[in-house]
Amino acid sequence: MKKRLIHTKQKKLDLLIIISVLSLALLAVSPACCSDLNNSSSSQAGHVLKLIPVNNSEEPGFSKFVLSDEGSGPFQQVEQYVDLIYTFGGIGAALLILLMYRRMASKEQEMIKRPPQAPDLHKIWKTLGLEKLNQEEYEATRIRLFTAIPVVCIGIAELLIFAGKMKLAIWIHIGVLIALSLSDIVIKDLKVYRIYQALMLLPILRLVNLSMPVFFNTTLYTFVFVYAPLLVPLAIIVINQRSSFEHIGITAKNLPAYIILSIPLGFLLGLGEYLTIHPGYLIKELSIVNLLILTFIMVFLVGLVEEIIFRSLLQTRLEDALGVKEAVLIAGLLFGLMHSGYGTFHEVLYTGFVGLFMGFAFYKTRSLPFVVVLHGLVNVFLFGIFPHYLSSWTIF
Repeated sequence: MKKRLIHTKQKKLDLLIIISVLSLALLAVSPACCSDLNNSSSSQAGHVLKLIPVNNSEEPGFSKFVLSDEGSGPFQQVEQYVDLIYTFGGIGAALLILLMYRRMASKEQEMIKRPPQAPDLHKIWKTLGLEKLNQEEYEATRIRLFTAIPVVCIGIAELLIFAGKMKLAIWIHIGVLIALSLSDIVIKDLKVYRIYQALMLLPILRLVNLSMPVFFNTTLYTFVFVYAPLLVPLAIIVINQRSSFEHIGITAKNLPAYIILSIPLGFLLGLGEYLTIHPGYLIKELSIVNLLILTFIMVFLVGLVEEIIFRSLLQTRLEDALGVKEAVLIAGLLFGLMHSGYGTFHEVLYTGFVGLFMGFAFYKTRSLPFVVVLHGLVNVFLFGIFPHYLSSWTIF
């Protein structure tokens, strides 16, 4: 009976691995497939699918495909079908998060019921020359080591994107994601496992980001394709967190004051980033309707998703395991590296600074709404207001 139960669990595990690999491989290779389609059909008459290189007006890692105006032909409606494919791809990525998190949550419950003993890894620490550490130092060193491994791997993948080595970066992210989702095979420490639950979301965000070309005159709707599908699984993850809502920043305390404060802060941080990367605008004119649409997308999609990932989940889990300073530093560093797709070292440095600022603000206020609104307003100024008024200003 016991063997049958183990066999059943193993089959479920194998199914999850297969789903993960196929889903992520589809997301990873889809831009290349579209590119091959373009190359194979470029000699024909009619609209041709062309890849437009990422420019500074787009979010990190985006590829954009548009149809050229070279007459009419069989590719006139291809954009509609590809849009539909990528829409379902985004939904599939969201479902993938749910599958992985459901499995990780069940394993977390097992760890809570049967906490592992630290001496299990004594031989490893003896090999590393760490057997003389006391129990507290032993625990802290072990957590730092297991945290550093995926953080370094994610960082390497992002640096490869910065260097233009996109395919290698994609497969590193895929490997990291699968390894984190199956980490309970090796990792039995609850604190480390909860950190892995949060880190798991970073490669998913990047892979979805890289795999979402869209067919609009403006790139504004690209953000909807990437961030909207992630809202549902993130909401479920937050609801199922064992921390209180106050601990992960879900509170309306002092909200009016924080919203007012976020306006000048968003202006200053957005101005610094604008002078760093000098992006184009995402709205053609500064009408009230356009600004409202831009603000809604940047606050309730981009800002909300990224701040839940980096602050409510990742920083909070790191704080519980490592302390405030290391948590803010690691989350801020990763936040900066996840902007490597802009292709400028100054942008990575600046967004790293913004990530540290956001992390410190979240720690001091413990208010997710504050950092979400602040993040969103930075992007509103960056992609909406400043490009229309400060197009001749630049630093780098």
